Amino acid sequence: MRSTRSLPALVSLRAFEAAARRLSFSLAAQELFVTQSAVSYHIQRLESELGVALFERRTRAVALTPAGQAYFEQVHAAFELLRQGTDAIRAPDTARTTLKVGLLASFATRWLAPRLPAFAAAHPDIDLQLQTDIGLADVAGGEVDVAIRYGRGGWPGVASRLLMAERLSVVCAPGLVAGRKRPRTADDLLRHPLLASHAKQPFEWDAWSRRFGMDLGRAQTVHLHDYNIVVEAALAGQGLAMGRHRLIAPHLASGALVDALPGTVLEDPRIGWWFVAPRGALPPAAQALHDWLARAASEATDSADTAPGSLGTH
Repeated sequence: MRSTRSLPALVSLRAFEAAARRLSFSLAAQELFVTQSAVSYHIQRLESELGVALFERRTRAVALTPAGQAYFEQVHAAFELLRQGTDAIRAPDTARTTLKVGLLASFATRWLAPRLPAFAAAHPDIDLQLQTDIGLADVAGGEVDVAIRYGRGGWPGVASRLLMAERLSVVCAPGLVAGRKRPRTADDLLRHPLLASHAKQPFEWDAWSRRFGMDLGRAQTVHLHDYNIVVEAALAGQGLAMGRHRLIAPHLASGALVDALPGTVLEDPRIGWWFVAPRGALPPAAQALHDWLARAASEATDSADTAPGSLGTH
């Protein structure tokens, strides 16, 4: 192995590379934040060590000798490799991307938030900017970069990819359906208020009632601002909520919420959580978020399907 002692001093090589690239000792001095005499000294030292003249000194300019030109090409290439290697190792800390994501506050707090540390660990170069709203953020118009929407897909002007289907059942606090209060049919549930969250196109109660035979014409419905409030009202025993199992899984597991009418879980593959983006190829950061969400959703689905007491398809 050759010793590094055979190499000239790095400071001399830096002075030579800058002066040869700019063909000026004074401009090289400005670039390196040293004096022109310091550049001249280091180049003279390098020429003495190599035993060849690298520059032709003229009255108001310098020019590379043939030997200087050949040496510059090699030294410059070596410095370029050093610059590229340095930029590459700095990239994880400095090259960051901000991704604006539109989504419901309920999904952000009840499903996504506990998983965000895992995303940050997997993608430290992507900063997620969550914009929660009960309305639909304008993806096509650039209000957000991507969105996570709840519904049945088919939104105009955008591309939608299903992340995970939702399970829907009527849930409530245990005391509301305990003992003699236990309902026998779907219409028995109408003894209690139905809690509903704001939506431009509500569909949950309609879809569930058509599947299991509830007459919504006799229902007393309480409309609340968003689904987080619906869940809190149900926990407080104020009525029946349409339980989105992906969001309320901890409450179902703990028994804080129970199925008001066991055996009536609606699983429609069109109803669920969708990744929404502008049409066309996804930018790298958006693709990374989609792929991570898809994996996390798959893991969550597999966990729910294999958990003791989990609900099957009905």
